[in-house]
Amino acid sequence: MKDISGGVCAPKGFKAGGIWCGIKASSKKRDLALIYSEKPCTAAAMFTTNRVKAASVLVSREHLADGKCQAVIANSGNANACTGEAGIAAARKMAQLAADEFALKADNVAVASTGVIGVPFPIAAVDSSMSALASSIRGDEAGSEAALEAIMTTDTRKKAASVELEIGGKAVRLGGMTKGSGMIHPNMATMLCFVTTDAAISRELLDKALRRAVKCSFNRVTVDGDTSTNDTILVMANGEAANAPINTEGAEYELFAEALEAVCIKLGRAMARDGEGATRLVTVTVRGAKDEEAAEVLAKSVAASSLVKAACFGADANWGRVLCAMGYSGADFDPDKTDVFFASVQGSILVYKQGAPVPFSEEDAKKILLEEEIEINVEIAGGAGPGKVTAWGCDLTYDYVKINGDYRS
Repeated sequence: MKDISGGVCAPKGFKAGGIWCGIKASSKKRDLALIYSEKPCTAAAMFTTNRVKAASVLVSREHLADGKCQAVIANSGNANACTGEAGIAAARKMAQLAADEFALKADNVAVASTGVIGVPFPIAAVDSSMSALASSIRGDEAGSEAALEAIMTTDTRKKAASVELEIGGKAVRLGGMTKGSGMIHPNMATMLCFVTTDAAISRELLDKALRRAVKCSFNRVTVDGDTSTNDTILVMANGEAANAPINTEGAEYELFAEALEAVCIKLGRAMARDGEGATRLVTVTVRGAKDEEAAEVLAKSVAASSLVKAACFGADANWGRVLCAMGYSGADFDPDKTDVFFASVQGSILVYKQGAPVPFSEEDAKKILLEEEIEINVEIAGGAGPGKVTAWGCDLTYDYVKINGDYRS
């Protein structure tokens, strides 16, 4: 497997584009995106676990129930959530408008939205711009980037990934893009994510691979403890790679699942690094827990702790906050058999060992924690247990409050 360029347009047969249509009335930034496959796709998706669900989520769940999709239309600037029947009608209209441009059935189009909650959706702006949107799509990296820009809200970095691997003697590609900067917390982290692939794979195995990938990536990312109303991840597979269809679990399925997981982890890490106001990516790894479930609970508790995040912002080696977050997580572990390390490209430093503090250089620790990417590594019982999990988060800065204090304005 190798990294390639192209984003969602890297796989054969996919095109994408994005324009400004006026949903973001206060700016001229792109706010309407389209991803289109020249051939019908097998599709799998996952959505927010929030009980309050946006209209786009409700409509897309209906449209994707048969596991088929050929296009997705997405917007930023308006979440179309908590907008009543008018919001549902607007989401259905978005799908129909895109379908009409490409002579598709509306239920073969998925819809996604992101932005402010509780504001009536300006469907007229989409209606008047559909021809321009359809004309904007192209099958190269520029098309992928235009679509990506159109779904960004408070994001400051573009988040895209694409890979190529060989399956059954055929070159297979996967490409993904995601938006997400705030309201990020499992399950499923707050985001819109679209993944395309030219692999031929059954709906059942595509769905299984997606759930496996999300578990190890987006469900282990946290920025601020809030889960949105609009979370959507959609994978579309059009079979254009002409590999023998992956219909059973085995070596070829494993190759595909690992590639999808790799793309999702890269995108998830990028979301954590781009957390609203963040200056550092924080990677938390727990080794030696009694099982994977315990390791996951412990790692996510540390990554989500506001006090740990604040200490990371201050480059303060306050290891007591790490132990505290582990202690209230509810997971079973023995503090007297636990070691804690801080690490970065500057090296690694042991700060807590087997139930007691150890002498360490505060100056060296500061140097380690001032890096843009830092690690908190926890070993339980010398790492002897089978549970090992990595979670991703970011520091908590003054800018997070500034961004969210005036988000609607």
